Amino acid sequence: MRIGIAGAGAFGAALAVTLAQAGREVTLWARDAAAVETMREARRVARLPDVSLPDGVAPVSDLSALFACDTILLALPAQATRGFVTAHAEALAGKVLLACAKGIDLHSLTGQTAIIAEAVPSATPALLTGPSFAADIARGLPTALTLACADAPCGAALQHALSTPSLRLYRTADVTGAELGGALKNVVAIACGACIGAGLGDSARAALMTRGFAEMQRLAASLGARPETLMGLSGFGDLVLTCSSELSRNYRYGLALGRGESFDAATTVEGAATARAVTGLAAARGLDMPISAVTARMVAGELTALQALDALINRPLKEERE
Repeated sequence: MRIGIAGAGAFGAALAVTLAQAGREVTLWARDAAAVETMREARRVARLPDVSLPDGVAPVSDLSALFACDTILLALPAQATRGFVTAHAEALAGKVLLACAKGIDLHSLTGQTAIIAEAVPSATPALLTGPSFAADIARGLPTALTLACADAPCGAALQHALSTPSLRLYRTADVTGAELGGALKNVVAIACGACIGAGLGDSARAALMTRGFAEMQRLAASLGARPETLMGLSGFGDLVLTCSSELSRNYRYGLALGRGESFDAATTVEGAATARAVTGLAAARGLDMPISAVTARMVAGELTALQALDALINRPLKEERE
């Protein structure tokens, strides 16, 4: 299996490092030719300054080198996936395309694998998701992820090819559940960050995580996902990590909103776009998702963090199972 990674940000580079350390040859593509030249010479990636690139990683800016691989990991922002696979559909035909982004596409209100299937019908779409920080993966710290693929033989092959001594992959055929778990937890993480940033405390954060998880399950069930998938790494596991650590960009973004501070616009915050997409999905399906709704309004600047959280706390009382 020839492995290529599209995107040399922190996560793409971290995957390249751990795979190469396990003896795989990896082609790591980045758009910026100057950055690629720096990677080749210094064996470093700007987003992971303390990590060296092993010899098994070949940084490239030439797309033909990436397309020579039969398995390509798409370590691109969720809102960039559609443009990339559509623009290069012919070159990607027949390949295994493993999406690594966690987000719902604003254009189609679908997950990453549906975008791949639409743009490149002959490709085999799959998904890598779950609780992880790029720095942990790159440093060789133990990490467990979910690999979702509807094609069982392909999923098994990917599981064996991409697992390493420090990176353990669990396989599932429930692509919908895995995608939604990874995407929706980012929305809850923004809400939790805003809660802490506004000084409302850990008890309030625990309530947001719990009720946010209920919303995740509600939407996932309506789209045909299996409940147990959301209880696993790609749902509950990722939710716990992302809502409790400042290493999470979504959580840090929420902290800034809660504190009334500015946030680096160059930093990708997948949950911001996903919050908007979720409101569309929920409305179309008649679902009540109040945390997602107020988070979308908070991200849009329509509510402050305190106003958003006050709207939640003053909702009508009801049974917990609802």
